[in-house]
Amino acid sequence: MVLTYKNRFNKKYGQSPDQPNSLEDISRLTGYKLSGLRVIFLKGKGAFKNNRAAVRPQVTSAEQWGMSRVYAAVNKRSKAYAVDKSHLVKR
Repeated sequence: MVLTYKNRFNKKYGQSPDQPNSLEDISRLTGYKLSGLRVIFLKGKGAFKNNRAAVRPQVTSAEQWGMSRVYAAVNKRSKAYAVDKSHLVKR
């Protein structure tokens, strides 16, 4: 099984591997401000729409790509974290 950023997040916070989380859930669990997570989510949606060639074929919506970017950023093990860490502010 390939560990995705979502799977890693859920494992870290004691949830089942495929459990979906809203931005509000992620904010509550991580302590990051919701406003910062929303900015990262919107950047992911924009990237999906503006650079389709970089999007993996199994991703079918901008919302999926946006949530993927949020999960990647909060896991702190990705290029997304390096780019988006200024938006990850603790409450």
